[in-house]
Amino acid sequence: MKFRVDRDVLAEAVAWAARSLPTRPAVPVLSGVLLEADDGGTLTISSFDYEVSARCEVPATVSVAGVAVVQGKILADIAKALPSRPVDLELDGTKLVLTCGASRFALHTMPVDDYPNLPELPELSGSIDAGAFNEAVLQVTTAASRDETLPLLTGVRVEVEGERITLLATDRYRLAMKEIQWAPQQPGISQVALVRARTLSDVAKSMTQAGTVQIALQTEGGKQIIGFESAGRRTTSQLIEGDYPPVRRLFPDVTPIFAVARTAEIIEAARRVALVAERNTPIRLTFSEGQVVMEAGQGDDAQASEALEATLVGEDITTAFNPHLFLDGLSALGTEYVRLGFTHPSKPVLMSGRKGADDDDEGGFLYLLMPIRFAS
Repeated sequence: MKFRVDRDVLAEAVAWAARSLPTRPAVPVLSGVLLEADDGGTLTISSFDYEVSARCEVPATVSVAGVAVVQGKILADIAKALPSRPVDLELDGTKLVLTCGASRFALHTMPVDDYPNLPELPELSGSIDAGAFNEAVLQVTTAASRDETLPLLTGVRVEVEGERITLLATDRYRLAMKEIQWAPQQPGISQVALVRARTLSDVAKSMTQAGTVQIALQTEGGKQIIGFESAGRRTTSQLIEGDYPPVRRLFPDVTPIFAVARTAEIIEAARRVALVAERNTPIRLTFSEGQVVMEAGQGDDAQASEALEATLVGEDITTAFNPHLFLDGLSALGTEYVRLGFTHPSKPVLMSGRKGADDDDEGGFLYLLMPIRFAS
């Protein structure tokens, strides 16, 4: 194997393929990336850990076609550090020799025969705008659990119904939901999948260069797999097995009490007030006509309070939230105004974005946050 490739192209492709390599692989070869150079002038870089696969195709000047497996993290670090010049890679016995200007590296290769076959991409299910997909995933994965002892909650429930996809995630303290439009291959498609939140985030962030993302989903025939493809990059992931809790019913049908405020102002105020909130202590919000007062700390501890303008419909209400979870929801909105809907001080608040103070369109994103009891 012998080929030449642009340094920036190589660095970006290897970094993308190696991003999901396991820290402690089940077998040593899974710490490697598979390099395949073909006579057609294409270099394919792949990684696989039996759950998530990544495959990236980039142009290269191939002198001798071939295949090699090398340590992915090391290759990524080397490629990133190289000078901005063409990179020559050549297989020399059991070593992959990399030359770039005056820099030369020799990397030990691993047996190609030991590397597992990457899963095939399922039949195409449809396509979605890359920007809209990225925004939706970033919003919803905010609420996904990071606790690996509860694997179901580390995933995002993906509900496909015709031309609409609904994403849902929860960590038991908050719940996020986003509805987006897409272009299905079959108009009457109806599928449900539980996808790892980390995989979705990686895909959304790394596949925004092209205009669309192709989605392939298979939940029948004994295979539970989802695939994404865009601009020469392809990722597949095994789905999480199990029954996701029926979280949709937690969203209230109506919120008779609600307040509207400028999102940026309430974020800035919450960050300032939260500076004196001890660990696991809430910030308190008191809504009254024309304003909301935020407070944190009490007794002999440091205290803070700040009042800002807010429109209130319904009776005065006081509640309290974990400041970090509250700020996560506000930051995910991406709109000028936030609407906070209440049914009772001890019941979850329903947060949604608004383009204008009197706008009724929440933009398809909802964030439900549990309150925290506080001493009055």
